[in-house]
Amino acid sequence: MVTQHSGIRVLLVDDHRILREGLRSCLESVPNIEVVGDACNGEEAMRCIEKLQPHVVVMDINMPKMDGVTATRLMTGQYPDVAVVGLSVTEDQYHKAAMERAGALGVLTKGKQGVDELCREIEKAAAMMSFISQARKKTALLN
Repeated sequence: MVTQHSGIRVLLVDDHRILREGLRSCLESVPNIEVVGDACNGEEAMRCIEKLQPHVVVMDINMPKMDGVTATRLMTGQYPDVAVVGLSVTEDQYHKAAMERAGALGVLTKGKQGVDELCREIEKAAAMMSFISQARKKTALLN
């Protein structure tokens, strides 16, 4: 859960190193976002999640070894307090719908949206997960 005393911990997952490094560089200048790591595919992301404990994972859809849809499905199942924001190279509604069915809270198009939109999506996803996490705790206390 994100508190006011900590930033939003973000894990970047994309098979293109230059994109991961570029996003890291851009996001590091945002005061409330902390990039805690990156991964080049879904398998690596799954290995990183326990150790890095991100609040939000920015996940590419098309990657080798394990694609973003599969990784998102596994991640949201095993780590329900982690939010996933998808990144797609195309505006294809099929891929967007697949990511959302897998549990992504949003999907952005790499060629269409910029870093400002990504920051807003990260902040929105973190806020949604914080709300959901608090609701789960209240429900558990009532049961």
